[in-house]
Amino acid sequence: AIETGMSSDPAMNWRLSKLDRVTPMSNSDAHSANPWRIGRECNVFEFEKEDLSFSNLFKAVKEKDASKFKFTVEVNPSYGKYHFDGHRMCKFSCSPQESKKLEGVCPVCKRRLTIGVENRVEQLADRPVGFLPKKRIDFKTLLPLHELIALFFGQGIASKKVKNEYDKLVKRFGTEFAVELTASKNELEGIVDARLTRLILLNREGKIEVTPGFDGEYGVPVIDEKMVAGKTKKQKSLDEF
Repeated sequence: AIETGMSSDPAMNWRLSKLDRVTPMSNSDAHSANPWRIGRECNVFEFEKEDLSFSNLFKAVKEKDASKFKFTVEVNPSYGKYHFDGHRMCKFSCSPQESKKLEGVCPVCKRRLTIGVENRVEQLADRPVGFLPKKRIDFKTLLPLHELIALFFGQGIASKKVKNEYDKLVKRFGTEFAVELTASKNELEGIVDARLTRLILLNREGKIEVTPGFDGEYGVPVIDEKMVAGKTKKQKSLDEF
C-alpha cells in the first residue's frame, strides 16, 4: 500500500500506471491531540466480527477487495498550501495548464512561479484526468467538521463557539464521521441550524468547492454567504493551529 497524504487523493495517484501494483490508503495525523487534526482522513473496512483479523485486513488491502475495504476519507487536496502554482506575494495562482502557457513565469513580477503538487502530478502522469482503474478502492472527499462549523459561524477553528457546536453534534451521533457521513437531514436539523445542516450535507456529497492553495497559502472553501451565520471572513486553516 501507499499513503496518499494530505496533498493528494486516490484520483491523482490513479493517473500513474506504475502505482497500479499498490493500494492507496489514507491515514490520519498522529502528531497532534487537536481534534480537528486527529480525524481528517481514514480507511473504512467492513468485516463480520468473526472475520476481523490482521491477516484478513492485510489481504483486503493487498487484493483491493472493495467488498471489505469500502473506501477512504480524504480532505480535498486543493486545501493544501502548495496545490496550484503561483506567487503568494503577487496574489497570483494558476493551474498547471496555465502555468505551462506562461512558461512558468509569474505575470506580475516576472520571476519563476512556485510549482505546486498538481503540476508535479501532470509531469509524472501517463493517464488523463478522471482515469478510473478497473480494480480500485473508492474514496470520499470531506472537509473536517470543525472546518464546516468555523465557516458557518465565521469564527476561528479553535474558538469556544465552534468547539461547543462540535461537541454537541459528536455527543448526539457518537463520532465526527457519523455526523458527516450517516446522520439524516431530519436528525441534524433537530439539534443544529438548518444552514449548518445544509453545509454538512453538501460536504457529504462532495459539493463544497475549494479555491486551490498555492505558494504557502491554504485553499479556501467557497460557500454561499446565505449559509453563514456569522460575518464572513477568510478562515484560518486547521494546519495553522
